[in-house]
Amino acid sequence: MFEGIPLHWFLILGTIMFFVGIYGFLTRKNLITILMSIELILNSVNINFVAFNKFLYPDHLEGMFFTVFIIAVAAAETSIAIAIIINIYRRLVDIDVDKMNKMKY
Repeated sequence: MFEGIPLHWFLILGTIMFFVGIYGFLTRKNLITILMSIELILNSVNINFVAFNKFLYPDHLEGMFFTVFIIAVAAAETSIAIAIIINIYRRLVDIDVDKMNKMKY
């Protein structure tokens, strides 16, 4: 699967995805796009785990297990975050991050 692709291509792809996710997390005001940015960051980490596992220890599956664990945690995090976002939308009729200070009262 990875025989013809060098490791640094995976590292470049993971780095680009990570920094696009960081940029989206820091600059966006919509909660859904912030959640998508977090998922992009987690997926970039998954790419690095799988690539390093395949190139350094091709007979072991530790990188794959970490990746499956991260995917499971990300699925749980996404479901809880979407439930929170739906409740915020029902209360404020907007999911803009700047208006979240109204939930204090």
